[in-house]
Amino acid sequence: MQQDYKFTFYIFQFFMKHKMFCKTGQNGYYFTKLPKTAFCWWLKDSLHLARTVGFLLNEIANRSRAFIKAFPLHGGMVLNLAFGAAGMATAFLFFRFRGTGVQISWKDFVHRYLSRGVVGHIEVINKQYVKVFPAEGVDSSEVSYLWFNIGSVDSFEHKLEVVQQEMGLDSIPVLYTSESDWTVFLGVLPTLLLGCILLFVVRRGPMAGAFGGGLKGIPFRMSKSKARIIEDRNSVRFKDVAGCEEAKLEVLEFVNFLKNPSQYQDLGARIPKGALLSGPPGTGKTLLAKATAGEASVPFITVNGSEFQEVFVGVGPARIRDVFATARKIAPCIVFIDEIDAVGRKRGQGNFGSQGEQENTLNQLLVEMDGFNSSTNIVVLAGTNRADILDPALMRPGRFDRHIRLGFPDVESRASIFKVHLNPLKLDPLLNLQSLSRKLAALTPGFTGAEISNICNEAALRAARHLNQWISTDDFEQAFQRVIGGLEKTQGLQLSEKTMVAYHEAGYAVASWFLEHADPLLKVSIVPRGKDLSYVQYLPKEQYLLTQEQLFDRMCMMLGGRAAEQVFFSQITTGAQDDLREITRSAYEQVVQFGMNKAIGLVSFDLHQQENAVTEKPYSEYKAQLIDQEVRSLVEAAFQRTFQLITDKKKMVEKVAKRLLEKEMLSRADLVELLGPPPFQQKYSYEEFVEQPEDYEEGISLPDVEKSLDKNKGDEE
Repeated sequence: MQQDYKFTFYIFQFFMKHKMFCKTGQNGYYFTKLPKTAFCWWLKDSLHLARTVGFLLNEIANRSRAFIKAFPLHGGMVLNLAFGAAGMATAFLFFRFRGTGVQISWKDFVHRYLSRGVVGHIEVINKQYVKVFPAEGVDSSEVSYLWFNIGSVDSFEHKLEVVQQEMGLDSIPVLYTSESDWTVFLGVLPTLLLGCILLFVVRRGPMAGAFGGGLKGIPFRMSKSKARIIEDRNSVRFKDVAGCEEAKLEVLEFVNFLKNPSQYQDLGARIPKGALLSGPPGTGKTLLAKATAGEASVPFITVNGSEFQEVFVGVGPARIRDVFATARKIAPCIVFIDEIDAVGRKRGQGNFGSQGEQENTLNQLLVEMDGFNSSTNIVVLAGTNRADILDPALMRPGRFDRHIRLGFPDVESRASIFKVHLNPLKLDPLLNLQSLSRKLAALTPGFTGAEISNICNEAALRAARHLNQWISTDDFEQAFQRVIGGLEKTQGLQLSEKTMVAYHEAGYAVASWFLEHADPLLKVSIVPRGKDLSYVQYLPKEQYLLTQEQLFDRMCMMLGGRAAEQVFFSQITTGAQDDLREITRSAYEQVVQFGMNKAIGLVSFDLHQQENAVTEKPYSEYKAQLIDQEVRSLVEAAFQRTFQLITDKKKMVEKVAKRLLEKEMLSRADLVELLGPPPFQQKYSYEEFVEQPEDYEEGISLPDVEKSLDKNKGDEE
């Protein structure tokens, strides 16, 4: 604050010394004894303007809280703004009015001033213009001088001499002076003002943290990582993570190492430095990492891989160093890098301008992970959905020693996940938690833990919207339909469209009902949901190996709707677009990848992917034409089989379609009533799982992680 006033104090002291100020009341100091020169005229006006601007800024700062909050003005800033305004006013007054002078012409100078004898002396400025000053005794309170432009000095001197001789006047003193030409400054002034405005915006904007402290914060603040440290607030335990017992056993060694490192060090064992958690989105990678830190009772440092990427070169490696420096200070701890594929992609993939910076960041990460020793007590966990694109140097033993895969949970794992998410909900007292968990698990094949959590939450939200006392099975059913099919549309279909959709879905139902390897049908609806005009729910049997007959039956099932359109209406619609796309993909996989075609042989080629455009096919043009012919033949054979099936079961298709038009939704019981029991009496996962006794417990053959932890705790005590 004192330094801000230093320059102002010296100016004030100078004017007080020469008695140019006098104090007058609350208005402050006034100028009283300034010499009547051109400089003092514009200096007086400029400083008066500066004093006024400063007074107004102080009033704004004192009266407007919102203004102070947005632009805090302390005393030094007010004075800086005031003198900045004074400088601008000075330049404006000096160059616009040349002090307080008035421009005149040569004729006015001769006839109105020179002829009357009121001219004291003349100054030729920079050989460009002339200043005319009044003689002594002439009233000059309004105008301090006059000025006019001249073409050349010689011409002006000659004309002045001739006029004086003609008028019989004494020679007027002529002085020649040079003054600085500030026009160049005026040309640069707009650029300077624009630069000041941009600097102000940068200091006040999102980059203010980086440019704080007079631009000296760039190498310090930008290099600080954005990692978050969770110490006492991490209450997640292994009991909160269900459906991935194998993965929990894999990370159990990390927990034991962090809690009791001497047990491993005494035997000469080296704990793995890191573990890579990979799998589809929503399978619990982040939750498992948090549970590992919670069980070990150590700090948990979490950071996203994209946070290491910044527009400034060198920021990524600096943030990597900062994260691991923080980890060493609070060790033992766990460092979790989520979405590590953002920083750990394979090097040399042609990422253009960002390639060098990304490789530098990855190299720094490799160095930091290799820099650990057995006494560091730091475990690095990372999560990714794209383990296939990570750099091999990052995946090798010594960095990420363990590769833990978290896939889609099976029916038993889903039941365990449902129990975790259903436990805090207020369920109908008539519902059994374990029985409900098994039924919901059987209805959700292919669902991840995040999707299961979403279904439970949607059911609770629906019960709250309807002001129910508890959550019922109807709430879960509606929540499941909303998650799978989307929000139910209120806009109905025209009768012709609704009839077409009903027969389309009836063809689906009949085809799946009488095909041996088709997925069992659970529900059919012609109520529009989301972007679809109908909704069909299947329960595919969970298996890892599929035979050629099973794949062919599934193709026939998906063609049931198109076949029904041709049988009953002799025309086709766009309703089978998604089915045809899936059929085409399955046919190409059988011919190109699975080696299930005799003409192509026992070979396997990669299919074209939209995100990875293939510029050259790995087979000849003749082979490509042969593949297209075999795919077309396979699809045609599937359609002819389905068309014949729908023709033979035409009455059943019509019966199902009419019932759909009446009720708009048919359950499995309704289909049994209309079509009879399925001809292939094999039990699927739904029936097998739901019909288990109430006291059944999931038969996980692996030892319980929680029991292992309890045993370790007892050994430590």
